Amino acid sequence: MTSKQETLVSTFAEVALTDEVRDTIGSDLRSFPNPVDDIDRSLAMLRVAFAKLPIDQLQTILDFGRHVDTPGVALVRNLPVDPELPETPIDGEPSKDKKTFVAETVLLGLSQLLGEPVGFTTEKSGRLVHDVVPVSAGARSQTNQSSHVFLNFHNDIVHDEVGRYDVSNPDFLVLNCVRQDGNKEAVTYYADGRDISAALAPEVLDVLRRPLFRLNAPGSYVRDVAKGADVLSDLVAVISGPAESPEVAISANGVVGETVEAEQALEELQRVCREVAHQVKLEPGTALLINNRKGLHARSQFFARHNGRDRWLQRTYIRRSLWTIRYRGTAEDRRVH
Repeated sequence: MTSKQETLVSTFAEVALTDEVRDTIGSDLRSFPNPVDDIDRSLAMLRVAFAKLPIDQLQTILDFGRHVDTPGVALVRNLPVDPELPETPIDGEPSKDKKTFVAETVLLGLSQLLGEPVGFTTEKSGRLVHDVVPVSAGARSQTNQSSHVFLNFHNDIVHDEVGRYDVSNPDFLVLNCVRQDGNKEAVTYYADGRDISAALAPEVLDVLRRPLFRLNAPGSYVRDVAKGADVLSDLVAVISGPAESPEVAISANGVVGETVEAEQALEELQRVCREVAHQVKLEPGTALLINNRKGLHARSQFFARHNGRDRWLQRTYIRRSLWTIRYRGTAEDRRVH
């Protein structure tokens, strides 16, 4: 993973398990049933399993989730993988043919070190584990179903009737690679808000810090609920917070600037993101921890065949606390909002 800009504060971390640690944790995970069947029990058991990480690596991941000045993205290497895999789902739904749940337990084991896995009713039907795969109908969309387009720099937001999509959204994402794309060309990018702010011209940064922008609701909400119509948020600033620890909010499905100057600033933001971004090609045994507030992520286009051998990631949404989104809670499942 590389960055075109050096900063005083590191915005990228890397953790590589030894083969011995990988195999020790993996032997525990291979016997797990589907962890979402009893999620709270599973998370408790996964806390025990991942306590077998060396203390320095365990602290690196814990610190990633709890401190302001830590990197915004971390790559974890040499993780356990499933001994065999079924075909990649072609519809974005969970595979019905998966015999073991190593990928799911790796995903949730890392997630519970950062906070509380959470589901949203408008994203993947409220599931806690998201299967992120190319779907032919969404190949050119600005959603996680796409493959034939560059998925613009964004963070994952959540439609909220309060009018703000950047409040109840996830604090973190974890992406675990189950299968790499056949041509090994898909690149995941992360642009940290600290690097972005340092690279922007002061006058552009000033515009992005004003409430001149409306975020469009996530593509899944627009597609499934709004029947294709844009659903715009209240006016917000794209960059907010202290200069040394800014927060960035951009929706993949589009942002509308209220002025010509605001629209130009959005274009410059996307350009600067490409300039400063870290980049990585995810492969089986690697996971990416993403702070969804400190920066923006993106994905290159890649070739998808929709034949059961395509790229397959699994994703979780994580909140540091479920308390602050309790107004969104559902009666059916206390982790789904």
